[in-house]
Amino acid sequence: MKRDTEEFIELLTGAQSAVFGYILTLCHDHAKSQDILQETNLTLWRKADHFEEGTNFTAWACRTAYFHVLNHRRKLSREQLVFDEEVLDYLAERQEERADSSHDRIFALRKCIEKLPASQKGLIQRRYEPGASVQDIAEEDGKSEGAISQALYRIRAALQSCVEKRIAMEGQA
Repeated sequence: MKRDTEEFIELLTGAQSAVFGYILTLCHDHAKSQDILQETNLTLWRKADHFEEGTNFTAWACRTAYFHVLNHRRKLSREQLVFDEEVLDYLAERQEERADSSHDRIFALRKCIEKLPASQKGLIQRRYEPGASVQDIAEEDGKSEGAISQALYRIRAALQSCVEKRIAMEGQA
């Protein structure tokens, strides 16, 4: 995959929070985690052509981040006491499992959103636009905030049910 393609950029930016969470779980230092995330992003950018399309980008990015965390730990080990490598491996495995699960849930959520009626999909999109609020939507639609909140609650509940069903069906397949 070419690094300057829109698809790669979308994958990279879409994985940022998951990769940052993964790194933070392993090193427990917010500032260091941000530094490691930047190093990871540079490596992912440089090695974009090594990513196999159709595979889990977040898992690939987390694996790359893992090596940056290890490198960071090696530097720290010279300076202070750090976790045993077995503990780090255990934490990394657990976080990778969560990342895989998160990827599946995000994919299921996208499919469930696609199935929503246009009015519900539009309401969800409007609510999650940057800076949007229930109050703004209520004013635009001439409805009460309570009515908009209740509609959003029902849509979210339907999406949660849909996601859980999709995950359960995929688990049986």
